Amino acid sequence: MPHTASRGPGRPPAAKAAETRERILLAAREVFSELGYDAATFQAIAIRADLTRPAINHYFSSKRVLYQEVVDKTNSMVATLGAERARGAKTLVDRLQAFISAAVRPDDKDRSAAAFLVTAVLESQRHPELSQGQNDSLENSRIFVTWAVNEAIESGELTTDTDVKTLVEMLVAVLWGMGFYAGFVGDHDELDRITEQLRLLLQQELWTIKR
Repeated sequence: MPHTASRGPGRPPAAKAAETRERILLAAREVFSELGYDAATFQAIAIRADLTRPAINHYFSSKRVLYQEVVDKTNSMVATLGAERARGAKTLVDRLQAFISAAVRPDDKDRSAAAFLVTAVLESQRHPELSQGQNDSLENSRIFVTWAVNEAIESGELTTDTDVKTLVEMLVAVLWGMGFYAGFVGDHDELDRITEQLRLLLQQELWTIKR
């Protein structure tokens, strides 16, 4: 009777492949954010993921394909989640705070998502061909802030003569500054304190009224 090989215990191939793919994407996000698109190589990503270079090539045919998937995944995980959470808030300040909290800290151990989103904006300037259209994180944040400001005008939080375009750009600059801080400068505890101070500042609770 012929011998038939049996599969031993452990993860099924599909589950292992998905896990390996996620390892590659996380490693790539870290390498891209640290080295930039041009300097990042499959070899550096393979070393970071503890895999061989052929393993990277097995899942991704080129650096551009890998980069674009990292952009898609990171935007879905961070920017989209941040906007969704913020839409449940009731005021402009609360919406901005919810967006910052969700967008720049998807978890407490990994700062590469915030760092990557910041560097991705720079890369889109250097390499327009890498621009993702609907997955442009800068434009998506601008769309969100525009919505939040217009909601604040409709609710009476802001006056009807508010310069929407200028205010939106100022708030977008603040959000991306916070993203840079989260990705490259401070830890999450510091970010929490800074976000709270920003909330107080926007609510004019830090000003001393002179009599």
